[in-house]
Amino acid sequence: MAGSVLFVGLVAAFVVFAVPQVVGANHSYVVLSSSMAPALQAGDAIVVDDVSPRQIERGDVVTFEPPAGAGEYGTERVTHRVVEVVERDDGRYFRTKGDANEELDRGLVPADNVVGRVSFAIPYLGHVVLFANSDTGILSLVVVPAVLLGLNEVYELRAASRRGPAKAEDTPGESDSGAEDRP
Repeated sequence: MAGSVLFVGLVAAFVVFAVPQVVGANHSYVVLSSSMAPALQAGDAIVVDDVSPRQIERGDVVTFEPPAGAGEYGTERVTHRVVEVVERDDGRYFRTKGDANEELDRGLVPADNVVGRVSFAIPYLGHVVLFANSDTGILSLVVVPAVLLGLNEVYELRAASRRGPAKAEDTPGESDSGAEDRP
């Protein structure tokens, strides 16, 4: 029973990651660094909900596209905490910081760069997702099982051809006369 519950829980976690819409969210990502530790660790999966920039407040954890010129992030999306909301004539901006970082992020994040607010995290799931997307993961989770299945089918076909065709008397529950056996 416990094994079944664990299996259903694992499947549900993967479904939520693959299709975040089942829980009303819009995106899912794997956390690649521990800049948000202890709240989020590298290898956690996060589910992100689209929200209006007007709904984002100080303390929210948001995922965003790095602002132009913020080479410290590369091209990856970033998930950090909003430490200040800045209103300017040209719109709303957010000052962000990773919980584990000593320094604030360079530059303000424009509201248009925000992908959404983190709804919740699924610990460790990202490790499995990253492995499954690697060459080794594809080999071990897809190619090897497919080859083993194919080899098993070849073995079964060869074994069946050695036995020869099935005869009517070999089929349980049937008799040659078609009448039921009675005691």
